[in-house]
Amino acid sequence: QVQLVESGGGLVQPGGSLRLSCAASGFSVDSRDIGWFRQAPGKEREGVSCIRSFDSRTFYVASVKGRFTISRDNAKNMVHLQMDNLKPEDTAVYYCATHDTDTLYEWPSGVGYNYWGRGTQVTVSS
Repeated sequence: QVQLVESGGGLVQPGGSLRLSCAASGFSVDSRDIGWFRQAPGKEREGVSCIRSFDSRTFYVASVKGRFTISRDNAKNMVHLQMDNLKPEDTAVYYCATHDTDTLYEWPSGVGYNYWGRGTQVTVSS
């Protein structure tokens, strides 16, 4: 079955970097769009980035453009999120997610993204 496992979170100082990884099983990461989402305490879930399956086009929420980079490693069946110049407002639990092949789905809302990992905590603090 479809499974997603995030890793790479941690505590980092403002201006630092982290690389999140999403290991997928049960499907090929190049066959479905993969999205990264985050949720901070007391806030709604937010779509951070997405990589489209058929053309590898990438998308970012405005607040992370120029700082975050999403990439896909088809050989390892993984998707990564490189996060540079991190800010305290980036603190959140980060999730990767994907969708069924026969349903409608939409990023950044996450509607139709039916498969989610458990998340990895990112804390940006001095």
